[in-house]
Amino acid sequence: MSEGPMSENKDTGTLITRRQRAYTLGVLVLVFTSSHIDRQIVAILGQPIKEALAISDTQLGLLTGVMFAVFYATLGMPMAMWADRRNRRNLIAFSIALWSAMTALCGLAQNYLQLLLARIGVGVGEAGSNPPSHSIIADLYGPAERATALAIFGTGVNAGIMLGFLIVGWVNEWLGWRWAFIIAGLPGIAIALLVRLTVKEPPRGYSEMAAGQDEASADLNSDAPPVWAVARTMASSAVLRHTVIGNTLVSFFGYALVLWVPVFLVRVHDMGTGEVGTILAVLVGLGGAIGTFFGGVLADRLSARHPGWRAWVVVVAYAIAMPLAALAYLADSSYTTIALYILP
Repeated sequence: MSEGPMSENKDTGTLITRRQRAYTLGVLVLVFTSSHIDRQIVAILGQPIKEALAISDTQLGLLTGVMFAVFYATLGMPMAMWADRRNRRNLIAFSIALWSAMTALCGLAQNYLQLLLARIGVGVGEAGSNPPSHSIIADLYGPAERATALAIFGTGVNAGIMLGFLIVGWVNEWLGWRWAFIIAGLPGIAIALLVRLTVKEPPRGYSEMAAGQDEASADLNSDAPPVWAVARTMASSAVLRHTVIGNTLVSFFGYALVLWVPVFLVRVHDMGTGEVGTILAVLVGLGGAIGTFFGGVLADRLSARHPGWRAWVVVVAYAIAMPLAALAYLADSSYTTIALYILP
């Protein structure tokens, strides 16, 4: 298949089987899982890194938050523009190889600056994964089943946190935090090869064509619009504006919990990284995956009655989660803290 966007778009006669569609989604879940293992690894290793490198909480926060997020967010836009115009599968494969190699290099860092630069490299690599993954899923699944497909994809967050916390927490206790980075990063190289060699790039707009729309309405052969045209379109839509603002606030809340709860449990409740990793692997990994999957299924079913339910599912979930999360930090007992953290 040619790498050019027009040759991809003209391939409208391609038949994508249900098995191929399911396989592609499964591999993308594996990719998303790998990204969150490497993204969240610093959370469970935060206290050992702080002690080994004698850094402050502010410096630790830069490793897990600001510096990673700045490069991840800003480079996400040009990566998405590339994905709109070129082969998405190849971009995903390259991104996995980059962030995995940079994660392994974190284990070789001899000082804070080297570790910070390696973490920035992880953020750069991960910026190229999500936009093309979402684009491929949108081409494979029509609107009626897209929320469920995205929910399945979203379980990669929880699977990544579960595996990362569980494995990394114990590897740190057995071998140290440097080996934890190396062991977490190297499998990503194999996943990159799997994507490049086995995933097929779907025609753009395929789900609309499969749903019976004509080529003009599916917009299969048009060039990707300039970034400012996209920005103006989003800014002119109240729905899109509020979705971006709401998702920003939700992410702020969610990532703060995931990144600092392990450090909180180690410092305040005197737990080891292995114990913390095991507990959070079950709560955030398994429990979160259940919530993510059924949230998507529920959104698909309720939105058939009224499209507003896609937003209300999120509102109800966070209305339950936020007060309980706040109480978890105020509890004196580690058992009470963990019990309160189950639903969030």
